[in-house]
Amino acid sequence: MLLPVYRVLAGLALEPAPSGGPGGGEPGKVPQPKINGNVPTVLTSKVDLILGLIAWAGTAAGVVGVLVTGTMMAVSHRRGESSEHMSRLGMVLGGCVLVAAAGPLVNFVFT
Repeated sequence: MLLPVYRVLAGLALEPAPSGGPGGGEPGKVPQPKINGNVPTVLTSKVDLILGLIAWAGTAAGVVGVLVTGTMMAVSHRRGESSEHMSRLGMVLGGCVLVAAAGPLVNFVFT
């Protein structure tokens, strides 16, 4: 089934981009922006704001998750039921650790 599709795709010839097109420069090359190693401050401030909001939301979700799991554990204990809330609590706490470690890990990898 894939063999006929492969034969059709193999017969296609890719043409290089024409010179003097929208990007100019050499044919077939993607034009690269010239920022001289400096990122615009408007962009960095917006990205920092978005990352801060995402980090705050992740922390808030972790706190809510711990509270909900604790409430479910208390209700189950009061009813005399045994359930696997400790594994759920472990997953919630693992998610909290992941959210807390995400920022330092990204800084370590990219700087």
